[in-house]
Order: sequence, then structure tokens, then C-alpha cells
Amino acid sequence: MTDSRRIMVKVNGVDYKRLVEPRQLMVDFLRDDLELIGTHVGCEHGICGSCTVLFNGRAVRSCLMFAVQADGADIMTVEGLADGEQLHPLQVAFREKHGLQCGFCTPGMLMTAYEFLNENSNPSEEEVRKNMSGVLCRCTGYKQVVDSVMEAAQQMRNK
Repeated sequence: MTDSRRIMVKVNGVDYKRLVEPRQLMVDFLRDDLELIGTHVGCEHGICGSCTVLFNGRAVRSCLMFAVQADGADIMTVEGLADGEQLHPLQVAFREKHGLQCGFCTPGMLMTAYEFLNENSNPSEEEVRKNMSGVLCRCTGYKQVVDSVMEAAQQMRNK
């Protein structure tokens, strides 16, 4: 790598030190360097949301960030949702309510919903629809996604 930069980043609770090219995208760093392939590369323009990760607790499009921008950051990918073999309530709800569809947008949906439910534990269906509208799904009319998020919210409140 020419003109590489050293970054230190925490991803899903694990500390990493890596050399990265200054223009390497965060999504490519996660997938190629860390082999966390759950984050999907979709439109590469920040429109579809399939590459959404949490960056210091906030949902961001990893295709719009450079890996060097993550130096010192705490990142959570879809792989970080489960606790070992124990799926997160969002993952369980998406499975049970058929919010998965083909699965391509699912990582972005899960990470977007995770941030949203951490901020609003008792959302209305309309609030869920509005929040999830930023992640594009070409398989569904979003009913199963909304049902999944509503179910997860209820399960998370009951814990």
C-alpha cells in the first residue's frame, strides 16, 4: 500500500490495528480486511442503506466513509448483534415475522432498527415506517419489516 495510514478501531468489541490506504472505503475495510461480510455493498452511493453500520452508536452508511475516518472509533456491524449463539431480539423477530426476504438489505435494516429502538423503545407503526424508509428493499412492501421491528420492540421491552 502506498501512503498507508495506521488506524486503531474497535469493531464488535474487538480492537484492531491496521494499515489502510487513505481512500479505502469503510465497507471494503470491514469486508476485505476484517472479513466481516455481513455488511453488504449495494449502491455504493449511500442511497440503499445495505451497508449501514453503527459508528460510535450512530447509524452511518459505510460506503460513504473512508476507513481512516474510523481511527479511534467504536463500530458495530450486523455480526455484533448476536451474543454468541444467542440471536438479538431483532434477528429473531425478522426471522419469525419474515422480514428477511432475500436478505440483501437485512443487515442495513437490522442496524437501522437497532439504533432506532435504542432511542425509541415503544414506537408507533408510523414511526417505524418512517425510520426504516431509508433502507431500500426490492423484495417487499415493507409490511414484514415493520412487523418485525414492532415485534422486536415489544420483546426488548419485555426483557
